Amino acid sequence: MFPSTDDQPQRNGHRPPESGPPPEPPPPPEREREPEPEPERKLKPEPAAEAAPPPGPPGVGLGELLAPVRARLVLAVVLQAFAALASVVPFIAVAELGRVLLDTGPGGIDRDRAWLVAGVGAAAMLVGLVLTLAAGALAHLADNDLSLALRRRLAAHLGRVPLGWFTERNSGLVRKSVHDDVSAMHHLVGHTITDVTRATVVPVASLAYLFAADWRLTLVTLVPIVTGLFLYGRMTGSESARAAYAEYDRALARVGSASVEFAQGIAVVKTFGRGRKAHRRFIEATDDLSSFFLTWVRGHFRIGATVELILSPVFLLLWILGLGALFVSRDWVSAVELLPFALLGLGLTGPVLGLGYSFEDIRKARKAADRVGEILATEPLPDPDPDRRAEPEGTEVEFDRVSFGYDTRSLALDGISLTLRPGTVTALVGPSGSGKTTLARLLPRFDDVTGGAVRVGGADLRDLPAEHLYRLVSFVFQDVQLLRASVRENIALARPDAPDTEVRAAARAAGIHDRILELPGGYDSVVGEEARLSGGEAQRLSIARALLADTPVLVLDEATAFADPESEAAIQDALSRLVTGRTLLVIAHRLSTIAGAAQIAVLEQGRIAELGTHDELLARGGRYARSWAIDERSRARTSAPARSTALGTEAAR
Repeated sequence: MFPSTDDQPQRNGHRPPESGPPPEPPPPPEREREPEPEPERKLKPEPAAEAAPPPGPPGVGLGELLAPVRARLVLAVVLQAFAALASVVPFIAVAELGRVLLDTGPGGIDRDRAWLVAGVGAAAMLVGLVLTLAAGALAHLADNDLSLALRRRLAAHLGRVPLGWFTERNSGLVRKSVHDDVSAMHHLVGHTITDVTRATVVPVASLAYLFAADWRLTLVTLVPIVTGLFLYGRMTGSESARAAYAEYDRALARVGSASVEFAQGIAVVKTFGRGRKAHRRFIEATDDLSSFFLTWVRGHFRIGATVELILSPVFLLLWILGLGALFVSRDWVSAVELLPFALLGLGLTGPVLGLGYSFEDIRKARKAADRVGEILATEPLPDPDPDRRAEPEGTEVEFDRVSFGYDTRSLALDGISLTLRPGTVTALVGPSGSGKTTLARLLPRFDDVTGGAVRVGGADLRDLPAEHLYRLVSFVFQDVQLLRASVRENIALARPDAPDTEVRAAARAAGIHDRILELPGGYDSVVGEEARLSGGEAQRLSIARALLADTPVLVLDEATAFADPESEAAIQDALSRLVTGRTLLVIAHRLSTIAGAAQIAVLEQGRIAELGTHDELLARGGRYARSWAIDERSRARTSAPARSTALGTEAAR
């Protein structure tokens, strides 16, 4: 696949792109990576049993996330508090109006006082409505600004975290946080804060007036409310209740996971006659959720029904009127003095019940904020020190005693020293888990080394700004990542201002131009909508992207390992044009494709076990020679005519 060093012309004057991100978005690495902030620290392998996992970075709390809109939220709470006070005044006015109208004194009804009380009540109602609208509008404006600020903050922070952080799990966390979790905080900011304020101020103001009217009837009114709150607290605030909430969340997650697994794998499981088993897993997950929920509800049914009954307005009205009648019959209060308790007492239970729903919204918002905070607390790659920024001289790549670990307990790479001369091909080979991909991804700085240094042109990668680094280094991996944008924008990702002629030239060189013209919108077709590309076509599109980026250093994960023969031939042609004259670091899966490489590094357990040319390594008779012999036997078997005939006969049967 790759030309030998002697046949490979040197590149004279790469024109680097003016700016932009790396030409190929990172594929999900195989496991989570936790970059160490100390680049020169040398780790020693330690037994896992003797080393505890490192503590994660402190999370960003809900209070810090709300900081940009805190002032407006405080103002909204103040406005809502005054609105709540104003909403109590009409009920007090009705009670006072009852006193005036039922006054049978010698002077008769005081009409002026009656009109004054009615006017105050009406004015307070209007003021309360205006203040409520103002508080709601302010809270929703704050919510809109918070959502925008959080998404911008997440985007800015994600632009600085190590590319190696974007594992499959973390990519899912990003999608959930940026969309779902930020949206989940809407109800907290836009509604719950003002609802809790109203639910707190209304009962307090009502009780203050009722205590001033008659403290004995007030205590009588509080009996069912306090009882209901006590029972509700036992039902929702106990340790068992918190454990039940956590189990409920886990059960929901299992149902979601089973649903996705069932939907994504249905074609495979049905092909192999296992559709019933896959469907059974989904049914079992939903049955488990249903059984848990029913058990949970049955355990709280009596208490929940009792709470709903005690706090219902009908029960409270009967309670107040029943005991109030006793007070009136004993001449402890007059009948007219019972009126404010019948009016305001009914308004005490609604806010109390509403608080229960508000607390659930707060719980959900806190969990969403925790997930957002988890992302914002991820350690970003340190920016280069302005005083230490280096300017590369040439394009020679040097791995200088490089060590790297995904955690502090063990090293994935240990003491790797390797030099890539300009314009040559260096291949990395070795068994799975030997560190090939980890080493290759240090060159485009997916992560920072934990020991040693990686240099390009004598400059440490940690001293290069990202935009400068990605004018020098690009990469093409098997797992192609295309944006949901036009084909032209996907090719010109590293050079958004590239003229259309250069975009088309790169596509022609990659062997994808004709396929693009067949799309409904040509180069303007949106990937994933009008442009639905096969794996091989997507790979050639990513090669066109790398060709347009025109960087002197290229990291390549052999792109044809899983391609069909037709796609493999097209990709090989495109790669031949791409690698010409570049300094190439390739992860080799098929040894036959890298026989002409300038040097081949055989990795084993994070170290270089063998290093040399193809002929030198064969002469040594070591691991590479054994792998080459196995590879040759495998190719001989797959290319034998008898084998092809046998397979064709079996297929015909």
